[in-house]
Amino acid sequence: MQVTHCRVCAAGDLELFLDLGETALANRFLGAEQLAEPEPRFPLRLVLCRRCGLVQIDEEVPPEVLFKNYIYVSGTSDLVKVHAADLARHFTSTYRLEAGDLVLEAASNDGTVLRAFQQHGCRSVGIEPADNIASVANAEGVETICDFFGVAAAQRFCRSHGPARLFLGRHVLAHVADLRGFVAGMAAVLHPDGIAAVEVPHLLPFHDHLEYDTVYHEHLCYFSVGVLKNLFERFGLELIDVREAAIHGGSIVVTAQRRGGPWPVQARVARIIAREDENELALPSTWQRFARKVEHSRKLLLAELDRLVRRGCRLAGYGAPAKGMTLLSYCGLGKDRIPYLVDRSPHKQGLFTPGGHIPIDTPDRLLRDQPDVVLLLAWNFATEIARQQAEYLRRGGRLLLPIPSVHEWRGRLAA
Repeated sequence: MQVTHCRVCAAGDLELFLDLGETALANRFLGAEQLAEPEPRFPLRLVLCRRCGLVQIDEEVPPEVLFKNYIYVSGTSDLVKVHAADLARHFTSTYRLEAGDLVLEAASNDGTVLRAFQQHGCRSVGIEPADNIASVANAEGVETICDFFGVAAAQRFCRSHGPARLFLGRHVLAHVADLRGFVAGMAAVLHPDGIAAVEVPHLLPFHDHLEYDTVYHEHLCYFSVGVLKNLFERFGLELIDVREAAIHGGSIVVTAQRRGGPWPVQARVARIIAREDENELALPSTWQRFARKVEHSRKLLLAELDRLVRRGCRLAGYGAPAKGMTLLSYCGLGKDRIPYLVDRSPHKQGLFTPGGHIPIDTPDRLLRDQPDVVLLLAWNFATEIARQQAEYLRRGGRLLLPIPSVHEWRGRLAA
């Protein structure tokens, strides 16, 4: 369904600036028996709200189609586990969470982050819409309610569990079509002295690093701090802090409380909004230039891959993240150039990519085959993957990163 009004301010003044074509759903991986079946495809376009500055896609796929049987599991990444431990340390110490205080996470996935809070003695509960993932979390000792979060879910939660001292939403807000309903639910579920922490990819590094591959149908919105501040204020929440995190290509963790709450507003909130304003993220001309750079990046990547193929190099791909599916689709990369991918997630191994039907194998295939060059689709985990593939690199293998323009990984591995 095409969206004609802004998800934050409801204005109808949306300007199209980037069209990535019609794509299959990025997390709809296929079994061999499904390859002959028709695949649903949807337009994938980015628009800018000229009134409030929200960058968003103008298509909506029903959430039941996207999330009820989900395949992304956060616990397969070592980096996510480290980040979860850091979040738990920060929030329990900074906001004086005590043993037994209630932490609620929306879209809690397999409970990786909540387990970090459990280690600090917090009572941790998740709300997760994917049946299969919620079952995993419950089996591993993290109480998880299978539901979509919103006002109604928040009210049910308060009746059954009481208000939350900490509401946590990691990389979920960008997936939500009803932003106002979600934020209203945040406000409804908070203890009077509670805080809400929301983590999203930040629009500034998205712009600066040309992260167009992070656009897919699950990611409806791409947030600046300024837009989030205005959105929260509509529901009586004041933004009191922003922490920048390197995870997922550059994210922010924004912290809010009820208006007039006990915690002071940190100066870095204004500093980051000033940086956003300096980069003119609310101007259409900024995003028109972005789109031209995206097309140029695509041409450079295809030219480099074709050069490698002409030289007789054997190629493969590492990672089958949703962002990789956007890149493969937009660049027209199929089995002719990338004959297979490898991925650490057992949930993806043995399946085929949406759209291009590239087979997905286990990472040890790189050592069996020793391809000359591996295109790193999961480029946001480059250092972690390089450590895991140290032997492949030692044997002369090369990792190629596609974003912001094609380049070889030149990091250093620990001795």
